[in-house]
Amino acid sequence: VQLQASGGGLVQAGGSLTLSCAASGRTFSSYAMGWFRQAPGKEREFVANINWYGDSTYYADSVKGRFTISRDNAKNTVYLQMNNLKPEDTAVYYCAADPTYYRSSYRGYDYWGQGTQVTVSS
Repeated sequence: VQLQASGGGLVQAGGSLTLSCAASGRTFSSYAMGWFRQAPGKEREFVANINWYGDSTYYADSVKGRFTISRDNAKNTVYLQMNNLKPEDTAVYYCAADPTYYRSSYRGYDYWGQGTQVTVSS
């Protein structure tokens, strides 16, 4: 499966952005989806994931209550709605796909998209 993330940009602290990740190549609904991010000089970290049907999600503590992951299987797309953004949310955001769903900060996804930059100014 090929993944294409988009929607990043520059936003002020307290603002909102919605990232999208479009999938192609295989049956999208067969894959659990995840979002990760990597800030300069830091390791890639888990942000959120969602199961195949969209009825189970899991979030990193740092984004819980501010970010919402969702998916539209008819559009082969997963979203990350980000509200109340903070400067520490600045990072390159990546989407990932895996046939297996773990409701945890699991990192071993089989497929990764290119990143989209999110910059939050203070």
